[in-house]
Amino acid sequence: MKPNFNKRPSVQVTKDSNGCFGGWDAVFRALEAKLKESVHPKKIVTVECYQGVYFDDLLGIFTQYLKPGHVITSRDYFLPPGEVERITFPDVTDDRIFGYLTRLNMTDLIDKEKAKLLKKKVEDASDGVILIFGYGASLISEQSSVLVYADMPRWEIQLRMRANKVDNLGIENKNDSIEEKYKRGFFVDWRICDRLKKKLMHRWDFILDSTNMEMPVLLTAEAYRKGLEKTLTRPFSLMPYFDQGPWGGQWMKRVCDLDPEPENYAWCFNCVPEENSLLLAYGDTVFETPSINLVFAYPRQLLGEAVHARFGDEFPIRFDFLDTMEGGNLSLQVHPLTEYIQEKFGIHYTQDESYYLIDAAADASVFLGLKAGINPGAMIEELYKAQEEGVYFDAEKYVERWPAKKHDHFLIPGGTVHCSGKNCLVLEISSTPYIFTFKLWDWGRLGLDGKPRPINIEHGRNVIQWDRTTQWTKKNLINRVRKVAEGNGWVEEATGLHEREFIETRRHWFTGKVIHHTNGGVNVLNLVEGREAIVESPSGAFEPFVVHFAETFIVPACVGEYTIRPYGESEGQQCATIKAYVRTCINH
Repeated sequence: MKPNFNKRPSVQVTKDSNGCFGGWDAVFRALEAKLKESVHPKKIVTVECYQGVYFDDLLGIFTQYLKPGHVITSRDYFLPPGEVERITFPDVTDDRIFGYLTRLNMTDLIDKEKAKLLKKKVEDASDGVILIFGYGASLISEQSSVLVYADMPRWEIQLRMRANKVDNLGIENKNDSIEEKYKRGFFVDWRICDRLKKKLMHRWDFILDSTNMEMPVLLTAEAYRKGLEKTLTRPFSLMPYFDQGPWGGQWMKRVCDLDPEPENYAWCFNCVPEENSLLLAYGDTVFETPSINLVFAYPRQLLGEAVHARFGDEFPIRFDFLDTMEGGNLSLQVHPLTEYIQEKFGIHYTQDESYYLIDAAADASVFLGLKAGINPGAMIEELYKAQEEGVYFDAEKYVERWPAKKHDHFLIPGGTVHCSGKNCLVLEISSTPYIFTFKLWDWGRLGLDGKPRPINIEHGRNVIQWDRTTQWTKKNLINRVRKVAEGNGWVEEATGLHEREFIETRRHWFTGKVIHHTNGGVNVLNLVEGREAIVESPSGAFEPFVVHFAETFIVPACVGEYTIRPYGESEGQQCATIKAYVRTCINH
């Protein structure tokens, strides 16, 4: 049967393209029309950039089209690269993977004396076009005739980093390793850019999508606002992205209809709003934007009051796939406890998670919890020997290995040793502190770059909960399924998560229509059984939304009631969804 997985889901904002301009010629016609609205002979065009744009290429295009009399870029007012590195070092640290979430702002990277002189230069200019371009450009002049925000989604930034095509903020390091560039981006650059972006959202005139430099798209602020507001009224999916890994499998290649050339696909990130893109369609033109912007702009409507009160403008639920079908075991790992991640990394909640098995081969398994009676000191000693001397670590001597089958649900609160074995397709449902995984053992293999992957035994030993042994794990973490409701053609089951985790999950088996309600909190769902289903509004508040097998979708808190039923080829057949929400905001 032909795959029907939608790799580029979009929200159709309008049937026409009003306020949307595709291609460089159209982009600059729109900007020039805006400039003509200003009666002042001095025209100030400010282009505020997110880290990861093609700085020189974009600057060259703006210069070519606008032919400015004066050009000011962030290279003119930023501190020297060495000074930027010195200021940011306490947050970047010398650790290979981990840093500390910065408290710095864009102003901290700007030479105040240079900025003062440049502001005076702008004020004294009498006429013509002045182009202020780059990081922190909006801080040089607040009297812009036109303010353009050149944004960039995180996944595209990572691809550009891997290709050695972009520098980090304020330094010249495009040829550094991807680990170094990503870490600096995660802990410093993106935090600084986001803080400034949130202040500018109500001020910008246009937002520019230059993910495809051959076909850029410019939106007016009004069109962009309409796009985000339309998204809030209905279920929607983010654009998934797929990546290879040393343990990757073959399932997603077949089911998601991916390029067959790569050796494997290990990950699919399909609901990580800080890194995924949201696609907004205006007529036939599609605009790609970081989906985190929706969280920044409308956190209460998207998340709900209680979730927003607890997490602020962060999206706390993450869905992704781990594909080990015909692949290998994940690295043996553990996630930090809440107090540890707060103290060491400045994150206020940890990565609790679970593995939901969307598919599994006959020999599938999951490593979870420790065996009773083991010696913690001996386990740590053997892990260090494996890391330092290349001695094989016998994981099954210390870690319990459980057989796994389709639709099993394994709960993994922080501090629990775990990993998926081979021949599983895992839907990982977790909270979203992203990179805080302490690898203990990686089965003696190398990463795709031919180098050993980072191992964090010291961090791991500080958070492992040694009392989570066989019987405790079996009782508390495996298939904690209970029926909570049923109706005509449907059954609802609670499947987790553990009481230490803030996410609740509900599975619905259905052959007919199921009524759902957000109950004031954001819902994230995946169709884990059935070829397709349709999500509808009982009141007709949004257009019907079709979801296919293995697709993840978000229902904003403000949507309220919605229904799901089998659709198309699945009509009359049993389907199933898994739904996640923040436990504190919903009373069941």
